[in-house]
Amino acid sequence: MQFRENLVSEMKKTFGKDQRRINHALSVLKYAEEILEGEKADRLTVTAAAILHDIGIQEAERKHNSSAPRFQELEGPPIAREILQRLGFDEKLVEHVCRIVGSHHSAKDIDDPEFRIVWDADLLVNVPDEHANLKGDEMKSFISKVFRTDSGRRIANEAFLE
Repeated sequence: MQFRENLVSEMKKTFGKDQRRINHALSVLKYAEEILEGEKADRLTVTAAAILHDIGIQEAERKHNSSAPRFQELEGPPIAREILQRLGFDEKLVEHVCRIVGSHHSAKDIDDPEFRIVWDADLLVNVPDEHANLKGDEMKSFISKVFRTDSGRRIANEAFLE
């Protein structure tokens, strides 16, 4: 899977010394690959979108002085597009990945299997930091409402409820 290594390399170049964001992207990729085992979706699209989902965060901070989700969704797709095109990816895949990157916080205008897997993988990484206050029934309710794949819900239940 040379494409995976090439994308990881490009993501690392973009993030430079920002090890926290590199680690986040790699963790999202790990969960996305795990979720993929139980879901039907295009592996290449999921892999690319998982690696590149936050690729616009530094540009958002530079241009807008903020890493707010709307700025990440605005700045991420052009960077993802440039990387994917330079690596020779098919234009249809490039467009699909850019739609996922441009909606990975808001879920606006997209709800397909590839998006749902990246959404759940990102949530799995973020829940311990952003939703640590949820316990028991509250966490169970959160998981059932917010996660979008059966595999993502299963992993979340195992990780956060047991």
